[in-house]
Formats: sequence, C-alpha cells, structure tokens
Amino acid sequence: MSSLKHQYDNRWLAMGLLCMGALMIVLDVTIVNVALPSIRADLKFDEVTLAWVVNAYILIFGGFLLLGGRLGDLYGQRRIFLAGLALFTTASLACGLANSQAFLITARCVQGLGGAIVDAVSLSLIMNLFTETEDRTKAMGVYGFVCSGGGCIGALLGGVLTGSFNWHWVFLVNVPVGFVVFVLCWKLLPKHAGEAEGRQQLDVWGAVTVTSALMLANYATINGNQAGWTSLSTLACMAAAVLVFAAFILIETRVQKPLVPLAMFRLRNLSVSSMSGILWSAAMFAWFFLSALYMQMVLGFSPMQIGLAFLPSNLIMAVMSLGFSAKIVMRFGLKRPLFVGLLCAAAGLLLFARAPVDGTLVRDVLPGMLLLGLGAGIAFNPVLMAAMSEVKESDSGLASGLVNTAFMLGGALGLSVLASVAAARTAGLSATGIAHIPALAGGYQAAFLCGACFALLGGVLGASLLRTPASAAKPVAAH
Repeated sequence: MSSLKHQYDNRWLAMGLLCMGALMIVLDVTIVNVALPSIRADLKFDEVTLAWVVNAYILIFGGFLLLGGRLGDLYGQRRIFLAGLALFTTASLACGLANSQAFLITARCVQGLGGAIVDAVSLSLIMNLFTETEDRTKAMGVYGFVCSGGGCIGALLGGVLTGSFNWHWVFLVNVPVGFVVFVLCWKLLPKHAGEAEGRQQLDVWGAVTVTSALMLANYATINGNQAGWTSLSTLACMAAAVLVFAAFILIETRVQKPLVPLAMFRLRNLSVSSMSGILWSAAMFAWFFLSALYMQMVLGFSPMQIGLAFLPSNLIMAVMSLGFSAKIVMRFGLKRPLFVGLLCAAAGLLLFARAPVDGTLVRDVLPGMLLLGLGAGIAFNPVLMAAMSEVKESDSGLASGLVNTAFMLGGALGLSVLASVAAARTAGLSATGIAHIPALAGGYQAAFLCGACFALLGGVLGASLLRTPASAAKPVAAH
C-alpha cells in the first residue's frame, strides 16, 4: 500500500516538474518583450532587426511543434523531453551571454527549437502519467493554469529582472531552473514513460515538408503584419506554404509509416478541438496584447499598472484551473464547459470593445479581465482533454503537437489579423479628422469586437460538433 502511495506521489511530483518545464517555455514568449528596449539600446538594433529577437523564436517554435511531438512518439517521450529541455536551457545561457545581434538571433532560433520539443512532449507525458479520468482531469487543470497564466507572469517578471539587473537576466534565469528541472525529471520520470515499442523510423521527407510548410506559414503571418497582407513577399510565402503542405499530404499517402497518419484527422474531437483552439487562441492573444496596448497608449498606464491589471484574471484562472475546472468537467463533461468558458471570454472581449478614451481600471478594464480570466480557467482544460480523448497512447505526442500547433498558429495569425484591423480602423478614423488617441481607441474597439466573434465561434463549434468521449478509455487507432 505504501509503495502504491509513493508511486502516486511521484507521479504528481513528476507532473509538477513537467509543468515547470512548460512554464519556462510559456514565460519566454512574453518575458523577452519587456526587455526589448534595453536589448535594442545595448546591441544597437534598429526597428526591423529588433523584431527578429521575437520572430526568430516564434518562427522556429511554431514550425517544429508537430515534429517535436512525433519524435517523442517514435523515440520515447521521456528521452525527447529531456533532450529538448537541455537544448532550451543551453540556448538560454547563450542568449544571456550574447554580445552581438547575430549571436542573439541565432541563439533564439535554437531556443525556439528546444521550446517546441518541450512544449509538444510535456502534454503527452502528462496524459500518459495519469490514465484515470479524475486524476487526468486534475492534472490537465494544473497544466492549463500554467499555460494560461504564464504569459502574464512573464510580463511582470521581465519588468522586475530588467529593472533590477539587466536584459541578460531574462534569459539567464532559465539556466538554474532548467538544470534543476532536468536533474529531477531524469530521476523522477518513469523510464518507460512514453517509450516506443520496437524499432522506429522517422518519415524524413514528411518531417522536412511539414516543418517547412509550418515555418513558411508562420513567416507569412509575421511578414503580413510588417510588409502588408497583399505584398508580393507575403503572398509568395503563403503560396509556397500551401504548395509545400500539399506535397506533405501527397508524401503521407504514399509512405509505409507516415509522420502524420492522415486517419488522425478523422478523429472528430481532435479536429474540432484544434479548430476551436485556433479561434480561441486568436481571441486570447488579441486580449493579452491589445488590451495591454490600450491601457498603455490610451489610458496611460505604467508597465507595473498594466501587470497589476492582469492579476485578477490570473487569480481567477488559478482558482478555476487548479480546482473548479476539474470538478466542472467531471460533472458536465467537455462540451458545456468549453462553450460556457468561450462564451465568458467573448463577453469579456465585448466589454473591452467599448474601450473608452477616458476609461478607468475599475469601471472599464476590470469587468472584462474578470470574465476573460473566468472563461480561460473554465475552457482550457476541456479543449486539451477533448483533443486527446480519442487518441491512442502511441500517437499522444503527435496529437499534442497538433493541438499546440493549432494554438500557436491561431494565436500568431489572430494577433496579426486583429492588429491589422486595429491599425486600419485607426487610420480610417484619423483620415476623417478624429484626434490620435480617440482614433487609437476606435481601432482597439474594432479588434476586440472581432476577437469576441472568434471566441464565440470557437465555443459554438465545440458545443455542436464535439463527441462525448465515451470511447476515451478505449482510444481509436489512427493507423
């Protein structure tokens, strides 16, 4: 009995360590943004090249999520997770020691590769550690909180580290944390966790084409927001992404052991939750980044005030994700919590869509923040669980990579599109003679309204198309 309890406790300790690894990745997406002005001044970046401190990471991260998850399935999730964590930690050290533009951007590319592997494999490892429905639901609640709240924590931590020390520490802080997590995961993660059976072979051309297609799509999204959506370079990248992805599909229909068995896309819950995830992440990225800009550019909040304004939503996410979300899923299943959560998020964005010029924290910011925090806390768990509910264990890394790729691409595309909507609306209002600040507010209002529509559509799709996972205990084969 004591042996079973010890094994049970070790699972939760391993779960905590996996979440620490995932938190490092989530933090890194936002913690660097706060340090960009200091990086620019120190390494003499201009506006165009400075953007690549962020874009280099996002480009590689988004491109390799799917491949990282599949490598875990083929060669062992524990082994690949530890390799990704070691790569991310080493690259963080290199970023922290960087003294030139080229060195920093190159190190950020490597950091994005390590981050993609860790992010893709950690979810599938958690799903394989917890096979009982109740424990799995609780574990996914913890994981959901880490992923939902990590971005806001990163903004605060980035400000503290940059202000108290210098920009190098937003990267160097990962090194001791990564080392400790690596050593403890090496000892505590079961050696058989996510291990593949028999000799496995990687579909090399499938890996090359799908990774290239994702990177081209990601670059087109980044370029579209900078060079314009109708520019020749953006359209050429989009066309190339479509052609390369078509080549990937053709390859997958002909190889004996494909990287992505196309039957995976016949798993309804995986496909529907990925679509809902794309729409929801588009809305949530808009909330996080555009609401921060609204508070700074229109309301004149300081960076610390902006960080504190996000605190209530993070606290609500914590309460919901760490306790109530699991109980809600156990009581009502996946469909209703997903719909209600995204409905709350849509309502919160609708409140932000009024975004007045003379707004105050309590009257105009806090109500939307509370609803968005509540929505994220309720919906994140069901979206992830639905994606994994019909997938067999040997394909869990691939499914994890697919849903994470959906979140990443949805967020990047949504942010670019909604930022363009805000800019176009602001330009249109300015052209009619409206002052700059009211025109900015009008642009953010239009973007928040579009984000609310995305969240609502994601909720409706999930509620109407998700299948109740009665077969969750007997996963459907994807081959």
